[in-house]
Amino acid sequence: MVATTGEGRRISRRLSLSARPGTRSASHGPELAPAVLIRRAFAEFWPDTRGVRRLFVLGGVLAIVAALCEVAAIGLFAVITDEVLARQDLGAFWTPALTWLGLAVLAGLAAFGGAYVTALAAERFLLRLRDRVFAHVQTLTPDFFNNRRLGDLMARLTDDIEAIETLVGSGLIKAFTTVVSVIVFATAAFIVRWDLALITFALVPGFIIISKLFAAKFRVAAARERQSNGMMNSVIEESLSNQTLVQAYNRQDAEASHLHRQGESWLRANMSQAWLSGLYGPAVQVLETICMIIILGFGAWEIAAGRLTIGGLLAFAAYLAFLYPAVQSLGELALNVSEAAAGSDRVMEVLEARPGVRDTPTARPLTGPVAGRITFEHVDFTYPDRTRPTLADLSFTVEPGQTIVFTGPSGAGKSTVAKLLLRFYEPSGGRILLDGTDIRDFTSASLRDQITILQQENLLFSGTARDNIAYGKPGATFEEVVWAAKLADAHDFINRLPDKYDTPLGQRGRLLSGGQLQRIAIARALLRDSPVLVLDEPMTGLDAATAARVMEPMRRLMAGRTTILITHDLRHVPQDAATIVLEPVRGRVNGIRLKHMSSALSRLSR
Repeated sequence: MVATTGEGRRISRRLSLSARPGTRSASHGPELAPAVLIRRAFAEFWPDTRGVRRLFVLGGVLAIVAALCEVAAIGLFAVITDEVLARQDLGAFWTPALTWLGLAVLAGLAAFGGAYVTALAAERFLLRLRDRVFAHVQTLTPDFFNNRRLGDLMARLTDDIEAIETLVGSGLIKAFTTVVSVIVFATAAFIVRWDLALITFALVPGFIIISKLFAAKFRVAAARERQSNGMMNSVIEESLSNQTLVQAYNRQDAEASHLHRQGESWLRANMSQAWLSGLYGPAVQVLETICMIIILGFGAWEIAAGRLTIGGLLAFAAYLAFLYPAVQSLGELALNVSEAAAGSDRVMEVLEARPGVRDTPTARPLTGPVAGRITFEHVDFTYPDRTRPTLADLSFTVEPGQTIVFTGPSGAGKSTVAKLLLRFYEPSGGRILLDGTDIRDFTSASLRDQITILQQENLLFSGTARDNIAYGKPGATFEEVVWAAKLADAHDFINRLPDKYDTPLGQRGRLLSGGQLQRIAIARALLRDSPVLVLDEPMTGLDAATAARVMEPMRRLMAGRTTILITHDLRHVPQDAATIVLEPVRGRVNGIRLKHMSSALSRLSR
C-alpha cells in the first residue's frame, strides 16, 4: 500500500446531516410535483402501450358494436309501440320482439368482451409501466432515496401509476367510444326528428361548460389527495419499521397522533374530491332534466298536431336517455383525466431524476481474471447539493490480496471511498483504477460483479436463510450454500432453526441476533467469491465476544482478496494491515499515512 499526503491532499467529510437544499422536512411532507401538460404526460407514457394497443382497439370496437345494438333496439321499441301497441296487432309483435332479443344478446356479449379485453390491456400496461419505473428507480444514487420518504415512493409506484392508465389506456378508449356513442345516438335522434334534435344539441354546451368548471378544481383536489396519500403511507411505513423503538420509548400515542393528523389531511383532500364529484352529478342531472322537460313538452305539442307518433317520441326520448349520460361521461372523464394528470406529475418527477452514474458509450464489460489492484489517483469528491468537499486529492494504492484499513473520526469520508469504488457516485476529480484501468471504462454491472461489500447494517430479505445466502450467487446449489455457511460459522445455528435452511428470517432478518446476521452476510459474501472486498464497519453493534467470534470467518473471507476495511474499532483487525487515518478537511489539514496497525493504535491512543 502506498498513500501519498502533502500540500493540498486532504481527506474530508461533511458532518452536517441537515436536509439538502430543495428538500423539505418530514413534518412538511414532499413537495407537489410540478404541473405538466396532458399531452406531455401522454407522450411520456404512450410508448408503454406498445403490444397492448390491439387489445384496446378491440375493446373499443366491441363497445361501439354494443352501442349500435342499443340504437337498433330502440328503433325496434318504436316499431313495437306504433305497429303493435297502438294498432293492437299481436301478429306484428313476434318478429321485432325476437330481433330485439337477438340484439340484446349481441350487445351483452359485445359489452362483456369489450370490458374484458380492455381490462386485460390495462393490467398489462400497468405491469409494464410499473416495471419501467421500478427499474429506473434502481439506477438512482443513494442521495435520491435519502431525500425522499419511502412511503411516498411506494404510493407513486402503485396508486399514481394506476391513475396514469386512465390517461393513456382504458380512459383513452373510453373517451373514443363515448364520443362515437354521442355521435351515434345524436344521429339517430336527428333522423327521428331533426328539429327536436337541434333543440337538444343547443343544450349540450351546458354540459361541457359544467365539466370544464369542475375539472380545473378537481385537478387541484386530486393533487392534494395524492400528496396526502403518500405522506400517510410514509408515516405507516416508518412507524411499523421502527416499532421496537416506538414501544421501547412509549411513543405509541405520539405515532398514532401523527398518523391521525396525516389521516385528517387525507380526509380533507378526499372530501374535497367527494364534494366536487357529488356536486357535479346533481348539477348535470338538473340540466338533463331541463332538457328532457323541454323535449317532452315540444314533443307533446307535435303529437297533438299529428306530426309525431307516440312511438317516435318515446324513441327520441330513449335516444336522449343514452345521449345525455354519454355526454355526462365525457365530463366525468375530464375529471378522471385531471386526477390521472396529478398522478402522472408525480411519476414523471421520479422518471426525470437522472442517475448519478451512467456507463459511457465506450464502456466495456470487465472480463477475464481480475487481480484486484486498486488505485485512487488524486480523487476529489463533493456530494450532490453540497458545497464542502468530502474527499480532496486522495491518492493510495492497494496491491492484490492486501488489506488496507481506513479509520478516523466519523464524517471523514471513509464510507465515501467505498461508494466511489462501487460507482454509486463519480469522482469530482481524479480517477480510480482497477488493475491499471479507469473503472469508468468498464460497465457498472460488470465492475460490481468483482466487488463484494458488507455494510454497516447487514441487509437481509424476508426470505429463508438459504435464499439470503444464495443471493450472493444466483443459481447456487444447496451444497454451495451449506459450504459458505460452514466457512462463515453459520451452519450450526442455522441447523437449530425450526426449518433449518428453509426457515424464514423475518423482515430484514429481525429473527436473528446481530452476530447471526453478520455471519449470514459473510456466507453470502463467501458464495459471491469476488476478488475485491469492502467491509464497512463490520463490527458495529457487536459486543466484544461476538465480534471476536465473527472475526474468524471474516478472516477466511478476507484471505487472498484485496480488502478495504472501514472501521472505528481496531481491536480485531490484522496487526500487520496497512492503515490510513482520514480526517475532515479543516483549512490545510491532510490525511495521515501509517504503515502498520501498531502505529495506528499508538497514534489513536494519544
